[in-house]
Amino acid sequence: MALLEIDGVTKHYGTLEVLSNLSLSVDEHEVICLIGPSGCGKSTLLRCINRLEEISLGEIRIHGDRITGPGVDLDRLRRDIGIVFQGYNLFPHMTVLQNTTLAPLKVLGMKRREAEDRAMAFLERIGLAHKAGDYPDRLSGGQQQRVAIVRALMMDPMLLLLDEITSALDPELVAEVLDIVRDLAARGMTMMLATHEMGFAREVANRICFLQAGKIYEQGPPAEIFGNPKGERTQAFLRSLKKAGRL
Repeated sequence: MALLEIDGVTKHYGTLEVLSNLSLSVDEHEVICLIGPSGCGKSTLLRCINRLEEISLGEIRIHGDRITGPGVDLDRLRRDIGIVFQGYNLFPHMTVLQNTTLAPLKVLGMKRREAEDRAMAFLERIGLAHKAGDYPDRLSGGQQQRVAIVRALMMDPMLLLLDEITSALDPELVAEVLDIVRDLAARGMTMMLATHEMGFAREVANRICFLQAGKIYEQGPPAEIFGNPKGERTQAFLRSLKKAGRL
């Protein structure tokens, strides 16, 4: 059984259809990269999986259990499905350590010593243990994004959603954030990423999904999608990236 099943999901904003009868399954330990032009539905899909947006039609399931519609424990859902945005959303009045331990303390009921030890282990792993007592305004954008990823990992999610996490960063800071994602993939974290970083998607993904007009137009292994795409729209999208020097 797949970890995540998206079955015929449609999402409307008024008369605008952002997702159109979209279906996708994700296996445990798989890394899926969502690519496509702006407005194709990548971010909306991630937000629907985490229930930050409500779908109009269809169903989403985790390990066979429905997570859309009424009667779903959203607190439990968001413990199991972490999400990291392009905006870091760190609490400015809290230190790095306080930002990363808040949810485990309040939601999981974790003991403070356990939470702090766990947070420090993560921060050590990403090279930011020395910043544990600093406030977000003392960190670079890349450092803040790395802390945001640690905050999501502190809840031990079974699925991690990453929404254009490098798009707000200066180019020289992108690599340090992608290194963390690369490490998570190597450790078997199940992830779904919306990204414009094609070289990274080629390297880290098990499967690439090209979205067009709210649908998965084409999907397959990176070598196939980037090396021999079948669909005309996929080909045109990749040609435009190559012309812009982004592929």
